[in-house]
Amino acid sequence: MKLTNCWKPDSSERYPYPDWLANVVVVPKKEGKWRVCVDYTNLNNACPKDSFPLPRIDQIVDSTSGQGMLSFLDAFSGYHQIPMSPDDEEKTAFITPHDLYCYKVMPFGLKNAGATYQRLMTKIFKPLIGRSVEYDMKLNPSKCAFGVSAGKFLGFMVSQRGIEVSPDQVKAVMETPPPRNKKELQRLTGKLVALGRFIARFTDELRPFFLAIRKAGTQGWTDNCQTRWKELNIVLCIHPS
Repeated sequence: MKLTNCWKPDSSERYPYPDWLANVVVVPKKEGKWRVCVDYTNLNNACPKDSFPLPRIDQIVDSTSGQGMLSFLDAFSGYHQIPMSPDDEEKTAFITPHDLYCYKVMPFGLKNAGATYQRLMTKIFKPLIGRSVEYDMKLNPSKCAFGVSAGKFLGFMVSQRGIEVSPDQVKAVMETPPPRNKKELQRLTGKLVALGRFIARFTDELRPFFLAIRKAGTQGWTDNCQTRWKELNIVLCIHPS
């Protein structure tokens, strides 16, 4: 893999003598492509926290329930549509096999990137949907859908019928192997917690998993945990709404 295959040169420029310098990290994306990120750990440690509130997923998903027509929008390289302040470009400097560069647009990896992006989305879409043209926000057509009766939204299936569990989430739980350590047990429990709204008496049903985590991982994984896990798989396969 070459860096130029997954990195947009127009989003950055050469910067030969920076005071800050970070390393590039390339991570895989779900669709098989690659995302170029920069390890801004040191820079983030020096930055104050922007605590702009992020919307709650459950509230957003609930607001779509019962709607007869839905549209799903995805910004094309959303972070890269936000320009960096010229005074701050130098701070994003990073090293590649070809040269030293700094970003002209907001990159992934900055501590406050999520808050900055959400603030912009709130400004654009708070009055009404459809302001992307006015603000020159470019959309990714391959990930957008307009005027549909149902679709996947924030990991859930939403339609006029209501909110349903996503088959992908059920598949992820069912294909998870028995946990071998505490980290894997926490990961499995996290997947189940994300589906808690579809599980009756959620806290009681997951109690064996919470107790197992307290007992330091697989040492606490009991036959009761295994049985409850199989029962939950059956419940989730019903796709409750």
